[in-house]
Amino acid sequence: MKTPKLEVYLTPAESVDALRAEAREGLTATPKWLSPKWFYDARGSELFEEITALPEYYPTRTERGLLARYADEIAAFTDPEILIELGSGSSEKTRLLLDAMTARGTLRTYVPQDVSVTALEGAARQVGAEFPGIDVVGVVSDFTGSLHHLPGGGRRAVAFLGGTLGNLVPAERAEFLSGIAAVLDPGENLILGVGLVIDPAVLVPAYDDAAGVTAQFNLNVLSVLNKQLGANFPLEDFRHVALWDADNEWIEMRLEALREVSVHIDDLDLEITFAAGEQLRTEISAKFTEDGIAAELASAGFGVRKVWTDRDQRFALLCAQRA
Repeated sequence: MKTPKLEVYLTPAESVDALRAEAREGLTATPKWLSPKWFYDARGSELFEEITALPEYYPTRTERGLLARYADEIAAFTDPEILIELGSGSSEKTRLLLDAMTARGTLRTYVPQDVSVTALEGAARQVGAEFPGIDVVGVVSDFTGSLHHLPGGGRRAVAFLGGTLGNLVPAERAEFLSGIAAVLDPGENLILGVGLVIDPAVLVPAYDDAAGVTAQFNLNVLSVLNKQLGANFPLEDFRHVALWDADNEWIEMRLEALREVSVHIDDLDLEITFAAGEQLRTEISAKFTEDGIAAELASAGFGVRKVWTDRDQRFALLCAQRA
């Protein structure tokens, strides 16, 4: 087994600095907002793993099913020497791609990228043990600002799975996809997983489950602010809200104040007030049509080579090639 390597471009201190800056910007804005990347402390990651197993939450199992069915075909289309995964987390689903790509005999290197040193170290060790014939090089960074750190030296494919692209608003998506295109060479590939626009009666419960796990996950972001920034958010005074915005074709997750709430954030020397009923947006999860995502990719410099969807047309995997 080769020893996995870790390249750190985002330290815990830098991550807290970024949280401070964004919390000040988002919590003093009208309306208030936070980025979903702050969900994922240790407790948040545990809760998200629980969410992926819920009966209402179809995206993870649907994408896994597509990967299981089409990994060999995806490997044949991309045939990479280097597989880079943005926002890799546990790399659990990616093992299906690694199985197919190593079977072809051309894959030399797997590069998982994530913001969490701990998660990346664990995933890198496991992948290294399961695939001893390839190099594993973990990159600790924020995927939206670290594309220039991605290694070269061979034919590359970038995987961005889980529907995470939908957490970005359209202008952010355009910048991000263009950034990937800028670091890839013509002929290199992007493997993208996105949720599709479906009936809101199916979609909304995926983000507002009957067991209340997603509500705990959403509220946990306030715990992150309390622990990291010395805030005093009373979690019991907020409730989870999930709604479908048909105009923007995205789910919004929000936290709504049940009464007037005043919060002090020690690290920012900042006092903020929520009126009763005021909402803080914590996540968007955009959904796509096949034509819509193809147009966004084309604007960024990619051509869609192949789209794989499930029987119910709830999720899509795309292989897009840098023009």
